[in-house]
Amino acid sequence: MEHMVVSHEQWVEARRQHLAAEKKFTRDRDALSQARRDLPWERVDKQYALEGPDGPRSLGELFDGRGQLVIYHAMFNPATATDRTSWTKDAACTACSYWMDNFDRIVVHLNHRDITMAAVSQAPVAAIEAYRKRMGWTFNWYSSAGSDFNFDYHVSFKPDESEGEYNYEVGPFGQTEAPGVSVFLKQRDQIFHTYSTYARGLDMLNVAYHYMDLVPKGRDEGSGHGMSWLRRRDEYPA
Repeated sequence: MEHMVVSHEQWVEARRQHLAAEKKFTRDRDALSQARRDLPWERVDKQYALEGPDGPRSLGELFDGRGQLVIYHAMFNPATATDRTSWTKDAACTACSYWMDNFDRIVVHLNHRDITMAAVSQAPVAAIEAYRKRMGWTFNWYSSAGSDFNFDYHVSFKPDESEGEYNYEVGPFGQTEAPGVSVFLKQRDQIFHTYSTYARGLDMLNVAYHYMDLVPKGRDEGSGHGMSWLRRRDEYPA
């Protein structure tokens, strides 16, 4: 790598200038987060039956007695897996696995802020449980097979559909699964959908990327290579 090298005094001055930009970004991010919380809600009147290792559960039961629920929509559908999908018959999407690695150990902290976190996929429970145990994850992960849940929140698509709605736009979609996060609130007996985000909107939820953004090489995903470096946690070379 070649880069500008300066004296300590020059380095501190450059850092101070950048700090001012970072502080503005922090204030702007705080304002954006508040605007996100101020978005209107929509009532969830539809009944969803999701399957866990202990049997079927309603959406309301997924809250586990808390008031807020965050769902990570993980791309995993053995029925549509091919050599061109990022998921296989036995393993969830490589990128989704990366994101799930990032939230597995923080779930206990979220629980103490009235937040339940879980994942939902189209895969059957047996496949989900086998892969969850392989990865050593402890968060709850449910199957939406036979349910409209992932379709209604625009992360699953029928194999014969030529286009679908994703990230609030309708257009061609070449696969049956896509990643996303949906947020719900439960007040008394009513459930509200408060937020969903997709695509690059998921970046802020990946702690590893934030650390990469600090170092000189950054994410190092340019030159058309994208995330080709990424492997499931147990698939990196020794």
